[in-house]
Amino acid sequence: MCPFAFQTSLWIRDVREQLGITVNWRFFSLEEINRVEGKKHPWERDWSYGWSLMRIGALLRRTDMSLVDRWYAAIGDELHTLGGKPHEPAVARKLLGDIGVDDAILDAALADPSTHDEVRAEHQHVVDAGGYGVPTLFIDGQCLFGPVLVDPPTGPAALKLWDVVLGMAELPHVYELQRPKSAADAGLIGKSLRPYLDGRDWVSINRGEVIDVDRLAGRG
Repeated sequence: MCPFAFQTSLWIRDVREQLGITVNWRFFSLEEINRVEGKKHPWERDWSYGWSLMRIGALLRRTDMSLVDRWYAAIGDELHTLGGKPHEPAVARKLLGDIGVDDAILDAALADPSTHDEVRAEHQHVVDAGGYGVPTLFIDGQCLFGPVLVDPPTGPAALKLWDVVLGMAELPHVYELQRPKSAADAGLIGKSLRPYLDGRDWVSINRGEVIDVDRLAGRG
């Protein structure tokens, strides 16, 4: 449900196409990490904006990682590109059909309490690693927040950014690198977020899908 995580997912897919890396999609809940004390946990609700969509993704992933890849792409395009509402059950059903999956998967995921357990366990894994938001990458077990993007680079520029990210992952005591935002940057970000702002039905906090990346060279 995070526009910045979605932009990062577009970039990492471009890198995957060029280099053949393996991308394992994992789950992280902004609803839970930003939950106000006294409010219900997302797993205590019959339907919860991002959590329920991740439960569907968890069930799809048991069959094939490529299915959750397609599911996330469809959800993201609907919300962040088209300004639609994939978090509404009727729209979620349609999107399942659009990716060639029986929409009964939605009911099966919600009826299976183990999908709650799966999402909670992966969310907790990120928290235990020091993570607090999205986009989050795990590269060879190293947890990194970012890169935070709008207009994600493609082609050679995507690979240049990949090299930067790998370099940071390989230097354990480099903790943060940030670019201050100019007025023009703020304008670009606002324009990029317009579909998301039109489609969402919640208040955002700047803190989920987590991306777990295994390089073909093997885990360290």
